[in-house]
Amino acid sequence: MVEGSMTQGAGQGPEVERTATVRDFRVPAYVHDAAPYAAPGMHTGESAPPPSEEGLDEALPEGYTPTQRDLPVIRRGDTVQVTVDPEPVAVQQPATGQGPLFVVGDVHGYLDELLAALREKGLVDDAGQWCAGTSRLWFLGDFTDRGPDGIGVIDLVMRLSAEAAAAGGYCKALMGNHELLLLGAKRFGDTPVNSGAGTATFQAAWLLNGGQKTDMDRLQDHHLQWMARLDAMEEVDDHLLVHSDATTYLDYGRSIEEVNDTVRETITRNDAEEVWDLFRKFTKRFSFRDEGGADAVRSLLDTYGGTRIVHGHSPIPYLLGEVGSEDGEDDTRTVVEGPHVYADGLAIAMDGGVTMAGKLLVQQLPLGA
Repeated sequence: MVEGSMTQGAGQGPEVERTATVRDFRVPAYVHDAAPYAAPGMHTGESAPPPSEEGLDEALPEGYTPTQRDLPVIRRGDTVQVTVDPEPVAVQQPATGQGPLFVVGDVHGYLDELLAALREKGLVDDAGQWCAGTSRLWFLGDFTDRGPDGIGVIDLVMRLSAEAAAAGGYCKALMGNHELLLLGAKRFGDTPVNSGAGTATFQAAWLLNGGQKTDMDRLQDHHLQWMARLDAMEEVDDHLLVHSDATTYLDYGRSIEEVNDTVRETITRNDAEEVWDLFRKFTKRFSFRDEGGADAVRSLLDTYGGTRIVHGHSPIPYLLGEVGSEDGEDDTRTVVEGPHVYADGLAIAMDGGVTMAGKLLVQQLPLGA
């Protein structure tokens, strides 16, 4: 039983040839029209077993987690359709000062689901325009890969940022590991880097982790500049917002400003090895889940401030250890209805698992507001 849970139990893509470089990642290849993911040595169409409770990176060296392909990619038509009221909920605006605070979990290219979720919360209207006045909206990263329209998601977030600012509110975003992955694939391509498990490339990692050719084809300089300037963390209303459920932020500074500056400077130096190491650390996960998880959260809160940490990155069904069947025949799969509170109530997970027929979460903070 996971304490504090607010959840209830219940892709096609191009074929990627497994080269020596790809094999160094020790992850299954992406097979066209096969099961969502396949284990090495399995035949096309066979389903791999769900990840174990002990973790998803057992075969990798200690401390190395970035390229384990642990999240299934499913076809767009298989995703859960979000039911939306005919009229959006009106966001209650204060008489003066800042409006209410909302956070969004991982989007991964699911633009339609994002628009539906934002409209359900009264943040955008039928036309997808900002209609929430002075409300504040934070995206927790991972806008692209796995889903069908990552560039469309980035374009929407950029537009909403301008519209919200004009209305007296704001829409801001954090850096996720998939932003680093896409930046690296565009900038460095097949340039070899030392992965910690042999030679790797950003291009191979991007393809293996759900990279979409249509996103790369539409990627423009202003998208790259926007991603490269994203903050890694922020404290808002006593909530410490980050992308990854990991303590590796501590490697980049002892204050929020120092971490954000260090991450931006690392990206600006344009060194493939440095950016790979940054990507590697941003992909670590589950630091808050098991024994000692609450202490890991406290190490971040004590350093950067806040009384609760809010993160995306690790889908809630994986945090709960309740990943159901991917063949549509198992009705007991986890149904995510809202954020997952855990680690002695200090951590709030926001990735509802949209890439695995879960829910794209948009949540007002504090919980219960």
